[in-house]
Amino acid sequence: MSESQHQTVLLQEAVNDLITNPDGFYVDGTFGRGGHSRLILERLSAQGRLLGIDKDVVAVAAAREHFGGDPRFSISQGSFAELKHLVEERGMTGQVSGVLLDLGVSSPQLDVPERGFSFLQDGPLDMRMDQTRGQSAAEWVNTASDTEIAKVLKEYGEERFAKRIARALVEERQREPFTRTARLAQVIKDANPAWEKNKHPATRAFQAIRIHINNELTDLESVLEQALAVLAPGGRMVVISFHSLEDRIVKRFIRRQEKGEALPANLPVRDDQLKRRMRSIGKAQRASEAEVASNVRARSAIMRVAEKLSPTVSGL
Repeated sequence: MSESQHQTVLLQEAVNDLITNPDGFYVDGTFGRGGHSRLILERLSAQGRLLGIDKDVVAVAAAREHFGGDPRFSISQGSFAELKHLVEERGMTGQVSGVLLDLGVSSPQLDVPERGFSFLQDGPLDMRMDQTRGQSAAEWVNTASDTEIAKVLKEYGEERFAKRIARALVEERQREPFTRTARLAQVIKDANPAWEKNKHPATRAFQAIRIHINNELTDLESVLEQALAVLAPGGRMVVISFHSLEDRIVKRFIRRQEKGEALPANLPVRDDQLKRRMRSIGKAQRASEAEVASNVRARSAIMRVAEKLSPTVSGL
């Protein structure tokens, strides 16, 4: 898929909620093909700054090609789990006006068979967002135990038949190691005894393997804490999730920050002593019917926004 065909989900909604200070310093932790970054830069003044981050070297190359001439923009190749370090390098800890995270795999990654993310198109079994480091999906599937494979499929894909599929993968790789997405998808399909309506039987397993290979949920848990640390009081965190596992982590994190510190039962404290650190901005948002009609991948998107409280408000 070309960059012109890539449709950024919840574009206006995310940027509208993110930008509170046109002169501020912002972070797009998932640059992708720059849909959100482009609109953020349009909303910033000449004094505003935007740092983009992406694991994918192709995305970083696209960023440098299309935004390299803008002095307000910089890009860093790596995981958004390095957020705190990257912000510290720029001397902006505690001064960030907003952090945007658009989670999951991007359309260009899904639609290029050579990246190995798709069960609909045959390609090398890779699935790494950063192809310069780490273990590929093929290396993991061909060496992990059936117990480990089943655990990943169950936890990250919520796959009902995780054990059955894992056994099939181990048996099949003994005949011939897995190297292509089509063969992996076929083995999973054959091992799945009950297909969900309107869903390919390999959907959950491919999601699970991708999440595991890229440490997606671990990185997410890490970056949420880091975002809170780098934000200025009044700074906002905007997170777009595409499946329940991601959204559950984001929702629980925001809820914990809203409630404040856990204290012993029946301990008399004032409300301002609870040390609340964030507040939700509005309710969780989903893509409109019109957006879903034009971009089917928007149907599962859910966006949550939270704002960092000042010490005087939070009781710190």
